[in-house]
Amino acid sequence: ELSLKRIKPMTPATVMEILTHLFNDTVEFYKWSLTIADKRVQKWPLMDNPLPTLAISSSYLLFLWLGPKYMKNREPFQLRKTLIVYNFSMVFLNFFIFKELFMAARSASYSYICQRVDYSDDPNEVRVAGALWWYFVSKGVEYLDTVFFILRKKFNQVSFLHVYHHCTMFTLWWIGIKWVAGGQSFFGAHMNAAIHVLMYLYYGLASCGPKIQKYLWWKKYLTIIQMIQFHVTIGHTALSLYVDCDFPHWMHYSLICYAITFIVLFGNFYYQTYRRQQAGKALANGTFNGLSSKAANGASAAGRGEDSKPQENPGRRKRKGRAKRD
Repeated sequence: ELSLKRIKPMTPATVMEILTHLFNDTVEFYKWSLTIADKRVQKWPLMDNPLPTLAISSSYLLFLWLGPKYMKNREPFQLRKTLIVYNFSMVFLNFFIFKELFMAARSASYSYICQRVDYSDDPNEVRVAGALWWYFVSKGVEYLDTVFFILRKKFNQVSFLHVYHHCTMFTLWWIGIKWVAGGQSFFGAHMNAAIHVLMYLYYGLASCGPKIQKYLWWKKYLTIIQMIQFHVTIGHTALSLYVDCDFPHWMHYSLICYAITFIVLFGNFYYQTYRRQQAGKALANGTFNGLSSKAANGASAAGRGEDSKPQENPGRRKRKGRAKRD
């Protein structure tokens, strides 16, 4: 009772004082961190301070909220030509990043086990930093993936995994370019750019229409490759810690935690999209529990939600409008 009586209740003035100290300490820490930042990238676009990057990411989140409201009572855009141009442009951008990182790292004799950051003006090191900056920019351009989903009213595609992946990659890579534009940073960007070449190639071909889509049987393998990527990232980072690589260890630990979140989220996506779907098809065919084909098809239809709705007769339904075009 005596100890409780000695505890003074926090007044608004006390709370404000604590918040003021916290803000000032944060500002002082940021000013100190700038003294160890990479001076080579300081004058590059978006790199002087984090405000432009945070503004772009905030605008992205705002569009996630306002976009569906705007499209609610409107016809979806088709955007077929736009998507073809966008996806194949991203193929070329990611291939350029992959090529630049591969050639520059090879010329600079980079080690795939441990590579410290060289902040010198060596042409190969500047080339690596430039390629990593383009990788960071590409993550901002990828926000258009979500914009196109919403304009086409593909709201089911805008999942938590989709938003988490896009928003965090662009924002966190600003930190990577600002402080470690080289060294170990090249490995993950190098591998991810190669995977995105395949991914946007798939999207670009899918945008060409049904004649091409029937040959795109390899979609699920993209998800498998992405999950392998995260496991390789964890292994590579753990090896760097084991050999005590001269690279910020807090970034290594953060990267491992970050990769684990992707393994969990992509693993759940893979299960929901492919494993559970296969189980539903098997159930529909009457292969589970000895159910007859007719009964199983009924159970499967009940569990599919939207897909289980009966088809309307297209001849009796009037179309209220045509979808918007480019």
